[in-house]
Amino acid sequence: MTRVLNAGRKEPFSGETRSVVVFLHGYGANGADLLGLADPLGEHLPDTLFVAPDAPESCAGAPFGFQWFPIPWIDGSSEEESMRGMQAAVEDLNAFLDALMVDEDVLPEQVVLFGFSQGTMMSLHVAPRREDPVAGIVAFSGRLLAPELLKDEAVSKMPVLLVHGDQDDVVPVQSLPEAAEALQEAGFQDVFAHIQKGTAHGIAPDGLSVALAFMRDKLSL
Repeated sequence: MTRVLNAGRKEPFSGETRSVVVFLHGYGANGADLLGLADPLGEHLPDTLFVAPDAPESCAGAPFGFQWFPIPWIDGSSEEESMRGMQAAVEDLNAFLDALMVDEDVLPEQVVLFGFSQGTMMSLHVAPRREDPVAGIVAFSGRLLAPELLKDEAVSKMPVLLVHGDQDDVVPVQSLPEAAEALQEAGFQDVFAHIQKGTAHGIAPDGLSVALAFMRDKLSL
């Protein structure tokens, strides 16, 4: 049984929804953590609704935050618990996206997934395995899980923007070229990359500008 994800939202500046950006937060955070980006982005994406669901599980490593799945080396969970949590979260996120598109009357090609850290891991895992491709994935400071499975399991091949800080001490910056290589080997045609200089595990202004340009292009705005 899927769990309902509670989501914050920021309505389009124009009042009319022609596209949706779904923020997927990192481990130990919550939807509100990324929803603040809707203000600087929304001015340039006036017909875009921004939604930011909380991940389905309370986070053992951050009592007031949420997690998409346990991380063994942080919270002491087993690999089995981590995998089980991930599979459940995949079902939850797919159900959330299905309902969102019905409720807002938008097609997959009008939706961008914008992930950070563990939210990026979810985005890069879930979107390629959905039947219809979304407009694109913005993937900050994360990595591609099980890259060896992507070629056989990818059904949809949407544009992907990978962004990482070169001083990231949480998820190594090497994760970016590793993800890019796996995506390209799996047949993804549009894979873009941006390194944020002097940036740790976070979203810097230059990265956000690149993400905005990518979203405007892929949403045809």
